[in-house]
Amino acid sequence: MFANVAYDFHWDSVLEYKQKFIDGFLMTIIISFFALILSFVIGLFFAYGQNSKIILLRFFSRFYIEIIRGTPLLVQILIFFYVFANNLGLDNRYVVGVVILALFAGAYVSEIIRAAIESVEKEQYEAAQALGLSNFQMYRYVVFPQAFKRMLPALTGQFASIIKDSSLLSIISISEFTMNAQEVNAYTYSTLESYIPLAIGYLLLTYPISYYSSQLEKNIKSY
Repeated sequence: MFANVAYDFHWDSVLEYKQKFIDGFLMTIIISFFALILSFVIGLFFAYGQNSKIILLRFFSRFYIEIIRGTPLLVQILIFFYVFANNLGLDNRYVVGVVILALFAGAYVSEIIRAAIESVEKEQYEAAQALGLSNFQMYRYVVFPQAFKRMLPALTGQFASIIKDSSLLSIISISEFTMNAQEVNAYTYSTLESYIPLAIGYLLLTYPISYYSSQLEKNIKSY
């Protein structure tokens, strides 16, 4: 199939820009790390909001989740950066990039958390109430530990998606891994030599998470 494909690799020109690949790789890790933490906080808040007794908070939570899940990330990046961030005076595109990723992933994390909590059997709630536990104690000691085991595999998969989704931040000129690879390609006109390291880099970041996620699923099923 590939016998007739004629392509001469020129790695020398790309190797001159190896530091640019390294810098982009590290920036992707940093952005993904902070987006991961913030998305979990956002997810917790809106998972609580969906079941809140406050009607306005419950409506706002559902509205946020449906808007985020129903629109492409690319569109969200452009609207948030060029409309909201500019009007709010947020000039640091790296901070804005982290917030955008976290808001996007937070909607999915929220649904993962909500589904895991609702999967806990009603008997567990009744047993906690029978023991005289407060609402906070019931969730802290009974519900959430069980739900956390069930949500962990899905959360790790979502966190792997955050890393891959960070590549879209290149459209607002954030010097992450994809943006730097595009610049190297523009300098050297070596397309495959620029994007093969990019693919390998993302695989190095996401495969351990995917592997760990599959191991978690096996361990949880064995209990």
